[in-house]
Amino acid sequence: MFLRIILAATLLSLLGCSDFIHPVKSTPEPTEYSFNYWLLQKVYLYEDELTDLSPNGDSDSIKPQLYDLLKDPFTTYVPPTKSEERATAINTSLVVGGDVGMRYFYNENLDYPIIITRVYPKSPAGRAGVPRYGRIISANGIDLSGEAKKVKAVYDSVLSYSKNIDLVVAQNNDTNLYKLEKETVYAPTVFVDTVDSKTAKNSSGIIFITIEGFKPTTANQDSGTYGELKAYLDSTGSDKRIRVLDLRGNPGGHVNQCLAAADLFVKQGTLSTRRQRSLDADGETKYTVSSIKAKAGDPGESGKYIIYANGGSASCAEIFIAAVTETTDIPFVGKKTYGKGIGQTNYFTYAGGLATITNFEFLTPKGNSYHKKGIYPKYECDNVADQDCAIQYANKIYDSKSSKQENALTKPSYEFVYYNKNNAISEFEGGSIIWENSSHYLDAFKKSQH
Repeated sequence: MFLRIILAATLLSLLGCSDFIHPVKSTPEPTEYSFNYWLLQKVYLYEDELTDLSPNGDSDSIKPQLYDLLKDPFTTYVPPTKSEERATAINTSLVVGGDVGMRYFYNENLDYPIIITRVYPKSPAGRAGVPRYGRIISANGIDLSGEAKKVKAVYDSVLSYSKNIDLVVAQNNDTNLYKLEKETVYAPTVFVDTVDSKTAKNSSGIIFITIEGFKPTTANQDSGTYGELKAYLDSTGSDKRIRVLDLRGNPGGHVNQCLAAADLFVKQGTLSTRRQRSLDADGETKYTVSSIKAKAGDPGESGKYIIYANGGSASCAEIFIAAVTETTDIPFVGKKTYGKGIGQTNYFTYAGGLATITNFEFLTPKGNSYHKKGIYPKYECDNVADQDCAIQYANKIYDSKSSKQENALTKPSYEFVYYNKNNAISEFEGGSIIWENSSHYLDAFKKSQH
């Protein structure tokens, strides 16, 4: 009887415990939505906008419920099905689908309108000796004469759907057949052109060094754009000619690339300062201000240079321009730049998507912000579609006289390749980009869910 009383009392006491009656709910399983919401709260630069975001939502509606509510157009999300494609575009100059390694433009005034403008040295076309500025007569037996736009469509179709491509190319009085097979090709991002081929190496000819973007994996797969630029400078240390660093239409790229490239021309001082909102070792928000300093002893620290840029020069290109012009005597010629003084970090997300989030801003070596303002040239050009303005200022600044330039070696406006049309930053390229270690923030997120 006594035992029954004890058991009854124990049962009553358990029933009186709220935890016994209402068991503790288990922690909800993390979702792609909850991860992106957490990450934005931790690192997004413009914190006042975060109150508009709902902590609860459908992972299938991440963009409209999170990213589309933010005012910053550079903070974006790509779902897992497209994340690797975007990462490849941001990190490399890989020509997707394989390539023969050439660029072209078409001239509507010619019977055979397709003209080769670039031949990549390490590509099938480069190894075969396809001539630059040759006219393509036929591709895989298809005649390429006639209306320029129709011919272009035919040629593009042959390139897209054929692995083996036989090109008949005419240059001057020679016509040759080149048998090419497409392969994995990383396009160069640095191109070198001589304005006047008749000028001796140490006289007054002008060199145009076109830098199209800043990527870690390019034709130089070990060190990217910086490696391409450094290799050229290393090989031309005794060259006394004026050299134009042409960044027209350069949309930017990886921060470490444009800073390393700028350091090639700067002996000492601050290259750039960054104010950043990011994650500490415990996954909590931290605010930092850091500066990158130049080191001496690089090949671009002596010589005659000018920078040529325009409204399509943005982000990491602006970091380069500010770093070089505020710490050296190298002048900026051209038009006001785009004005993107903020940068993004890329994060592979919980489900394998890719979040690109604005979380830092840049200041020039002198501490100035150029965001939404742009960087103004020392010498302004009315027209930057061709090389003429840069040539005129180069000769004036360095008091030199260039002999008459050859039309065949100048870079016409229609040949210049813009990554970002109409001065709008491409969704898949450009920017001032860094990458975060995924294990760090994914571990921090998982801990925050418990």
